[in-house]
Amino acid sequence: MPSPLFFSDLSTDNLRYLSSRQALADLAHFRTVIGEERGLNNRKWVAFGGSYPGSLAAWFRLKYPHLVHASVATSAPVYATVNFPEYLEVVWRSLASENTECPLLVKKASDTLVERLKDPKTYDNITKDFNLCSSLQIQTEMDSAYFLETLAGNFMDVVQYNEDNRGFEGVVGTNITIKVLCGVMGDTSLGDPYARYAAVARLMMDTFFMKCLDANYSTYLRDMTNASWYGLAAGGGRQWVYQTCTEFGFYQSTDSPNQPFAGFPLVYHVKQCADFYNVNADQVAEAVAQTNEYYGGYDIRSTRIVLPNGSIDPWHALGITKDITPDLPAVFIKGTAHCANMYPARKEDLPQLVLARDHVFLLLQQWLKQ
Repeated sequence: MPSPLFFSDLSTDNLRYLSSRQALADLAHFRTVIGEERGLNNRKWVAFGGSYPGSLAAWFRLKYPHLVHASVATSAPVYATVNFPEYLEVVWRSLASENTECPLLVKKASDTLVERLKDPKTYDNITKDFNLCSSLQIQTEMDSAYFLETLAGNFMDVVQYNEDNRGFEGVVGTNITIKVLCGVMGDTSLGDPYARYAAVARLMMDTFFMKCLDANYSTYLRDMTNASWYGLAAGGGRQWVYQTCTEFGFYQSTDSPNQPFAGFPLVYHVKQCADFYNVNADQVAEAVAQTNEYYGGYDIRSTRIVLPNGSIDPWHALGITKDITPDLPAVFIKGTAHCANMYPARKEDLPQLVLARDHVFLLLQQWLKQ
């Protein structure tokens, strides 16, 4: 067995080895070696994954069908795209599923904030309203975009993981749901929509034990360009953004009118690729095109892959939500979010989530007999 490669840091030169294709090759090698060592070569292997690993699970079956018999690819974005405004469109619909006024109030608040950012005289009040770690300074469009995206992220993250069962792992914040956020946004005692938007930001800071909010792009740039294994972005941030720049895109921009936020367009996201890794916009577009050419995007040609997705989860917009063939079934679970079917069952689970888990189990039983 060849020795694995070890790298002293996360320099862009070293990150060139980080790709989905390399990950699949590593999985194939693992499957081959363990199969031989444990006498499992004649057994039927099933790949499980959720989110990006869900994509890998589907692609593992697609590219190495002789090594993996079936796959469960949950919440898997299988189509790469540079611009992904549909993410925020789903956020709108998911908020509206709780209260139709909720996304309208979020939009009013966001629009108000965008207007105030045009006047430096408002910066001191904005600093206080959102409990920023340092005085707000908007010197470039990247500064304002990063600040606006950070605040929108409070809603994006809650929607994506709404009412999941991550709590069994001890994850903090699972008590903050769409219902909670829309409750705050609808609370007139807190003031106008802008004030309620600020209240949501403070609620999230309290939930995650944050003393203040650092929404400074220069700080983010410093952290994301720190190639040390001990840097603040070394836990995965620098690596994942690199893959978006060199394979997937997935940029959740405000370019669609049918979503509640403003101020972080596609150009803001793509410029980060140049700032962090010296990858320009044309290179991003070419890399995304090559990804779809290699894997097929929505046009998956394989068998024995089941693709569950949740209607609340914004990532379902890049996934498979309708059966491709009987051997490539989709399981679209109304009212659930990201990877909901992969978490342990609990009594609060929606009936359709229970049925979805049962359906996947029955499919695997059927496929393992083939």
